[in-house]
Amino acid sequence: MKISKALACAAILASGAGLPAHAQSLDELAAAAAKEGMLSTIALPHSWCGYGDVIAAFKAKYPQITVNELNPDAGSADELEAVRANKDNTGPQAPDVLDIGFAFGPQAKDEGLTQAYKVATWDTIPAEAKDSDGHWYGDYYGVLSFVVNTDLVENVPQDWSDLLKPEYANAVALAGDPRASNQAILAVMAAGLAQGGEAGEASGQKGLEFFKALNDAGNFVPVIGKAGTIAQGATPIVIAWDYNGLAWRDTLAGNPPLEIVVPKSGVVAGVYVQAISAYAPQPNAAKLWMEYLYSDEGQLGWLAGYCHPIRFNDLAARGVIPQALLDALPPAEAYEKAVFPTLDQQAGNKAAVTGGWDAVVGANVQ
Repeated sequence: MKISKALACAAILASGAGLPAHAQSLDELAAAAAKEGMLSTIALPHSWCGYGDVIAAFKAKYPQITVNELNPDAGSADELEAVRANKDNTGPQAPDVLDIGFAFGPQAKDEGLTQAYKVATWDTIPAEAKDSDGHWYGDYYGVLSFVVNTDLVENVPQDWSDLLKPEYANAVALAGDPRASNQAILAVMAAGLAQGGEAGEASGQKGLEFFKALNDAGNFVPVIGKAGTIAQGATPIVIAWDYNGLAWRDTLAGNPPLEIVVPKSGVVAGVYVQAISAYAPQPNAAKLWMEYLYSDEGQLGWLAGYCHPIRFNDLAARGVIPQALLDALPPAEAYEKAVFPTLDQQAGNKAAVTGGWDAVVGANVQ
């Protein structure tokens, strides 16, 4: 799918509007970043949210900057640990930028792991999805779904309760370790909501009970699910973000065929956030990366990867979204029951899940 190359924010950047007082114009920022010569990212699989094409477009736009991609399969907790572990390291193992789950943004700020920076399009990012000081800001969102290998699964599950059926023995996996991965932590929340738990600590507890039952039934597979494990048959059903499932479906191109199902209940929408490491060895390249991601071009790049970019409403209002990108998304009604948990609800759920997984479920996901 061709992404528009129009960079509508360039004029705003050139004027300095929306940027902190100390910030450079876009040209000055690009020149400073070029002198640094490198950007170190972390936890950005190319199939996730269209990141492969987004990174390629950034490199084409700024060829003087080498993109150093660290640990693409890391979880949000791993990203924060990478910052902690490299506080005094200016080498290539120190990440400049982070893409982490919503609940991890405030944690990173509180620990002093991030630095403030407001992109030029700051005012078009919803207030509830950003730190007022600019330490973190929402980038995109999706909903948790079932990604099903229909070569191996005859009856495709439609809701969480279906996953407990005997026909799904050794079939169901999470797309991350629920002790560290935001995607997996929120999957436990979604299961808990489907069992009647309120969003927060209660959903975490109910979700743990569900996964204990799933594990006791012999249906849970303690393997981190991804396109390869689905194709190999090791994890015929993976609970993952809708955009990951849709990207895997495209990558596998029918071998095997995949069906992506948004469950009838327990639909959780997850917002991820961007941040710049407080110890970024290449701070100007990090800022330039943020400016690119939050430009129209960068936002449409995520949309091409099936993610709803955080500036979606602004893009839609200005009529800059190609119809082909809108047509490629799941139908709007799939999102009607989606719950957008608050930071407090996510924090309560996260504490329950990460603290109780080993004791309640006892499955070592890896």
